[in-house]
Amino acid sequence: MTGEDARYEDGAENPLRLRALDVDDLTAISAVLQDAVLPITEMSWQPSRQRFGLLANRFRWEDRDEAANQNRSYERVQAMVVVDRVVKMASSGVDLRDKEQILSLLSVSFEAGDDVDGRVVFTLAGDGAIACHVECLDLTLTDVTRPYVAPSKSAPEHDLS
Repeated sequence: MTGEDARYEDGAENPLRLRALDVDDLTAISAVLQDAVLPITEMSWQPSRQRFGLLANRFRWEDRDEAANQNRSYERVQAMVVVDRVVKMASSGVDLRDKEQILSLLSVSFEAGDDVDGRVVFTLAGDGAIACHVECLDLTLTDVTRPYVAPSKSAPEHDLS
């Protein structure tokens, strides 16, 4: 023993570290971020660094089936999402002044644009959206905490009918 505490990275499951440089990559990250929740205060745009970031509590979709099979609790984990090369930000249906607001993420997509390469769009429950106008698609997702039991104790469900 070296006297050091165990690190999350030393466990059987490694934290996710994903990068999207094209639409296919972003589709995979969007699936992982579906149903993530975050306080509106956990978003930050740094215009001088051309960077937008958010810290979300994402449902661990990659562990859902195994948790169900083992009859154990579903988990969430905090993940940092960073969009680089952001030249402008926009939002719709989100009151940025309401600091008590909790946002629920439905999807992340890329839309081609005329003025710049395109927009990374975070679609939120309740018809809200946050758009990062970008020079190119460059988004990273990094899990930054250990998984924890989902407060709802259930997996998100979607009525597709």
